[in-house]
Amino acid sequence: MSKPALIHEAEKITPDWLTEVLNFAGVSGRVHSLTSKSIGTGQVGENVRFELKGEGELPESIVGKFASNDPVSKQTGVQLQNYIKEVFFYNELAASVDIQTPVVHYADIIDETHDFAIIMEDLAPGEQGDQLNGCSVDDAALALEELAKLHGPRWGDQSLGQYPLLAPRKVEEPDPAKSIYQMVQTGFLEKYASRLGNADHEMVLGVGGVMDQYTDFTGEKTLIHIDYRLDNMMFGGPYPLAVVDWQSISLGCAFNDLSYFMGTSLLPDDRAENEEALLKHYLDVLKSYGVEMKWNEAWALYRRYAPAGLIMAVIASMIVGETDRGNDMFMAMATRSSQMSSELESLKVFG
Repeated sequence: MSKPALIHEAEKITPDWLTEVLNFAGVSGRVHSLTSKSIGTGQVGENVRFELKGEGELPESIVGKFASNDPVSKQTGVQLQNYIKEVFFYNELAASVDIQTPVVHYADIIDETHDFAIIMEDLAPGEQGDQLNGCSVDDAALALEELAKLHGPRWGDQSLGQYPLLAPRKVEEPDPAKSIYQMVQTGFLEKYASRLGNADHEMVLGVGGVMDQYTDFTGEKTLIHIDYRLDNMMFGGPYPLAVVDWQSISLGCAFNDLSYFMGTSLLPDDRAENEEALLKHYLDVLKSYGVEMKWNEAWALYRRYAPAGLIMAVIASMIVGETDRGNDMFMAMATRSSQMSSELESLKVFG
């Protein structure tokens, strides 16, 4: 059976096409009718739940992911290769790591236009993590356990460099994160001036001053998520925790993900009180993959990447479509990560 031809617009999805997709994935049955509804809070992709009626072994519902309907956000997804990266992850890499992800029935993309569709398991009745309110320490421990299951299997795996989407940049090439951050930081500070304290303002500028060193990591690398935070996690439902949104995958330092999560997804007091214990929990799970790190080395990397959430907030808030909830989310990410960076004296790591 050949792979079904791509339909990349949610409103054009038909019962016959979903029947083909599910049968191709090994699910027997036929879809007779469907209803659809937008779900989630993604800003670069559009998620749609399809309720199915039919016969056979069909699930009651499935979820489709498509390019954003917002032209600014879609252009960002195209320029940053977000859509191509996510399809690539599910088709080529997901089976090689142990982190829990939804079962994907179909993933395809048109390389020239970046129009795509991913048809996946519905994680209902699981609940999306709440980026604004933060998570409990127990949920954070679960998230870091899953994170180790992403990093551990491909730790130091140089074969990842064979993939053009993951290949490290050449020394003479400018780092896009550095270039974009330094280009938008002034606009970010002006746009959100009323929501940032003096310490946040100084941290934004301070991070801009060390971006050369920040982006120049030469240690052992692994497959990283880049946007590992609560909005991209589903708690409960089919699994205790499943991680979604693989649009930003990269080859890099594992602590980029770890510090990013800690700085954006825990409330500052919870993070400060529990970060050492949570880091040790992550390292314990990592040991099951034969990866052992000295505490001083791990703590130094944790401090080094404390600005990760701030960097993402500065960049993303200026290049995706604007929403009220998005603004609140970016401010939570920026101010929490700024406070973390200050408390850990992260800029001193760079001299």
